[in-house]
Amino acid sequence: MNAENPKLVALIGRLTRGGRLEWCIPKGHPEGDENYEQAAVREVEEETGLKAEIIDSLGQITYAFTVPDRTIEKTVHHFLMRQTGGTLTVENDPDHEAVEARWVHIDELEKQLTHQNERKLAVKLIEWLAKQ
Repeated sequence: MNAENPKLVALIGRLTRGGRLEWCIPKGHPEGDENYEQAAVREVEEETGLKAEIIDSLGQITYAFTVPDRTIEKTVHHFLMRQTGGTLTVENDPDHEAVEARWVHIDELEKQLTHQNERKLAVKLIEWLAKQ
């Protein structure tokens, strides 16, 4: 969430293997001895340029995708985070996976996100904000 406007959420655009731009929530995996929370904070900063702190867990998503020789199953742990610094940019993404980043209002989040499982997280975010 944006530090000045909690109804703005940072998303990244990634290119699919077919060259289509898909909008998604920043994510990654733990490196070394990192736990999920530490990895989430690092990945958000790498992919968006934003320094952030975790506010709450939004749960996890398990999904599978196929590459030419096998199917890969992944579980992603998602966290609600608040921006504490930085500027929205993809310039420091070490793997250059993110090609674009933008702030999206929560009312537009479900329409903007490419993947259904992430659109469900958008609903959780809206519900969380309504309770505040």
